[in-house]
Amino acid sequence: MMQTGLDFTLVEDLVAGVDEVGRGPLCGAVVTAAVILDPARPILGLNDSKKLTEARREKLFDEIQEKALCWFIARAEVEEIDSLNILHATMLAMKRAVEGLSITPKLALIDGNRCPQLSVPSAPVVQGDAKVPAIAAASILAKVSRDREMAAFELIYPGYGMGGHKGYPTPVHLEALARLGPTPIHRRSFAPVRAAYEARAMMIMGSASLSASLLQD
Repeated sequence: MMQTGLDFTLVEDLVAGVDEVGRGPLCGAVVTAAVILDPARPILGLNDSKKLTEARREKLFDEIQEKALCWFIARAEVEEIDSLNILHATMLAMKRAVEGLSITPKLALIDGNRCPQLSVPSAPVVQGDAKVPAIAAASILAKVSRDREMAAFELIYPGYGMGGHKGYPTPVHLEALARLGPTPIHRRSFAPVRAAYEARAMMIMGSASLSASLLQD
């Protein structure tokens, strides 16, 4: 039978996997997770969250939380992204995820090509979510958490389609941004959002000057 998902024999004792979701979107927090898996409790079908269906991710989300030795989901808010920049905000959120673990890992494996400053040893793993089971588990926790959040924002900010595009700069999102203007959860430091704010300001200034000239007449 063909192996599906990552090989659970690759799970190392007290090694945390760390991943993030949400660096590219125009709105919402960047969400990170850290997971230490239990070598004695395999999770079948564990894989990079991007390679799984939504239904499978949801099922694994519950199973990871039940079977992992420990896990923690952290975040950096929109205000932090705008003040620090997205890279530094992501590193901060990853640091929060590792520090939130109830067990101190002997090593933290970070998805990508750089590591946050941690009090435990760490190493980057490029495309780690497709190689390291603990990173794959972290990617699932982070993605499901953020996707649920964006679905909730769909109800708070209707018309933007956030439940569908999850905040990424799709044509639907960019059109809504231009038509409706930015929301409080949009990242002002990202160029399309900044352009939408500027367009909004120009429109308000134009309306104000038109009103003033009508009053003078």
